[in-house]
Amino acid sequence: MSDDRPSSNTAATISDGDDPHVWLRRLGARAHQLRAATRAADHFNGQDAAEDRNTGSWLMSSASVLALELAADIDSLARSLKDRPVEAGLHQRMVGMRVRAHQLHATTRAADHFLDLDTPDGRDTGSWLIASALAMAQKLAGEIDDSTLSSARRPGAEKLVADIQDGPAPRRVATAAAMRGIA
Repeated sequence: MSDDRPSSNTAATISDGDDPHVWLRRLGARAHQLRAATRAADHFNGQDAAEDRNTGSWLMSSASVLALELAADIDSLARSLKDRPVEAGLHQRMVGMRVRAHQLHATTRAADHFLDLDTPDGRDTGSWLIASALAMAQKLAGEIDDSTLSSARRPGAEKLVADIQDGPAPRRVATAAAMRGIA
């Protein structure tokens, strides 16, 4: 069995002077990239043409690699923060993000596997797993976004806008309202 983990030079490492929120924002951007790849895989996998389904399968393979790298970087950030004084609750939120990131990687990897079977049952299972991965990717991206906003008010926070394609985002609206002192 091969080792799919990225080498240590791809994992994020923060130094004592680094703001963990800067790293969280970087990871958040990558989580949104993963969400977009998973969403695109879901779209193409639902098409009738074999060429489109092949594109969906390729996108799911790419999402699996992105999920692996993101999980490794979240692990690395959590290890770096372990012995550092950070805002209350950040350690606990990191635990949740690590769990979700590894679940997301496992789901994308399973979806990729079943899509490669190229059988009706494999496609059905792969499609269900893609939808599950998309939901997890959206949740992970939201959790990372929420963690970057959880401490002191950050400049421009009132300008946050939910992703229109993902529908209403009451948690982000509530967070922005709380930061402005409305809630």
